[in-house]
Amino acid sequence: MVFIKVLLILLALYLVLCGVLYWVQEKMIFFPQKLSQNFSFSFRSYEEISIKTNDGPILHSLLFKADQSKGVIFYLHGNAGSVSSWGELAVIYTSLGYDVFMPDYRGYGKSEGKIYSEQQFFDDMQRAYELLKRTYDESNIVVLGYSIGTSVATKIAADNRPKMLILEAPFYSLSDLVKNIYPFLPGFILKYKFRTDQFIRRCTMPVVIFHGDRDEIIYPGSSLKLKELMKPTDTLIMLKGEYHNGISTNGVYLSEIKKLL
Repeated sequence: MVFIKVLLILLALYLVLCGVLYWVQEKMIFFPQKLSQNFSFSFRSYEEISIKTNDGPILHSLLFKADQSKGVIFYLHGNAGSVSSWGELAVIYTSLGYDVFMPDYRGYGKSEGKIYSEQQFFDDMQRAYELLKRTYDESNIVVLGYSIGTSVATKIAADNRPKMLILEAPFYSLSDLVKNIYPFLPGFILKYKFRTDQFIRRCTMPVVIFHGDRDEIIYPGSSLKLKELMKPTDTLIMLKGEYHNGISTNGVYLSEIKKLL
């Protein structure tokens, strides 16, 4: 009898935990850095561009220009910070002759509103992509996603016709990642599925994945599983000895990205 009571108490606590996690999961997935509207960036040359979302809030983005542009990188950054820090990576691509268009998600940087659903997240970035198409032909657009940005990057690529899709430290799906880290949590409590595995099957353009083989945040097996769904002509490059946050400055990455672009 005592055992049953203890079991019921543990079950009740587990259900309460699941309920709490369901309602606060945005705080566990997204870690925005908020900037004031008059914040001045320290980059040498950039243009600030506003993106109006379907339901009203304005997203903020930065456009970095190459001296002689042969296209643009649509850069979808990770789940923490803002373009004030992510923008430091733009020089990697501008030095190779590509402009870089980098939007901040809702609640990040100078962007208004807050993220409340997966579909809204996708819709916002589709609006950003459509704005980009007013200036650049799709044959000159490369979609690049990092970490949390890889899933939406894959969705954008699948729904449009960019020149190439580059993914850095992607996850198979958010459900798969959570299961790998917290196997005791039921998948149904996740409002955000981020099914990269479904989107990548519809990508007709060349796809290149970079993943550190010592990634401590998104396990490298995620990319190995995605590779099984990719076209035979697509590429997976595992970076030996690399962790999650060092991909963009990894020597092999810089060498390979130069070949790609």
